[in-house]
Amino acid sequence: MTIKVQLLVSEWCVPCRGAEQVWLEVAKEKDFAFEVLDVGQPEGRAVVARLGVRTVPSTVVDGALAHLGVPSAKEARELVAAAPARARDSLHYVGLTMEATSRWSIASAVVYLALAGSALVLGGGIDGEAPWRGAALHAFGLGFAAFLALGLGEHMLPRFIGAPIRGGAAAWAQLALVHLGTLLLMAGLAFDARALALAGGVLAWAAFALFAARLAPLLLFR
Repeated sequence: MTIKVQLLVSEWCVPCRGAEQVWLEVAKEKDFAFEVLDVGQPEGRAVVARLGVRTVPSTVVDGALAHLGVPSAKEARELVAAAPARARDSLHYVGLTMEATSRWSIASAVVYLALAGSALVLGGGIDGEAPWRGAALHAFGLGFAAFLALGLGEHMLPRFIGAPIRGGAAAWAQLALVHLGTLLLMAGLAFDARALALAGGVLAWAAFALFAARLAPLLLFR
């Protein structure tokens, strides 16, 4: 039976991030289920109420309170000593701290939002007739909305479900495909180059398909 570790944290708790980093490192070595539960959320409050926990960070192992405070790497390994070694792959758990790809996705969303807003203002607003109006609309609809959804999705869903998500090359490839697809689509619309716009759309859909493949194990097999 798989060992289940639940780390109770809070957004305002500075030591919680240290406890999270310890457990994320141990999760790279040992094969166990790992959840980061915010005590401000319903799932975290339920565990707190059941166990009477009064401080964070706290570590719960298989439903029982196992450690208070920030564990050392040695203490964490001892709590999951019975878990088998984890196979080497790009799967990882997500906690309070965003992965680099998530941060870049959200930063990109802000940039595309600024580009779309500026272009629409310069082009006479949403009803303007500027030749780049279509490109500006897609900078918002694909650039801003897609990057925001991808960045938050790969961070929030694995965290709340308590399952690892595939990162590494897959995550960076997804980010690159959406960027390239968005830019080609915008260029194709701005310069009336349909082949360019089509290529951009295909690349963007390829990125969405990759994102779906990364999330499918979390949503379908839990």
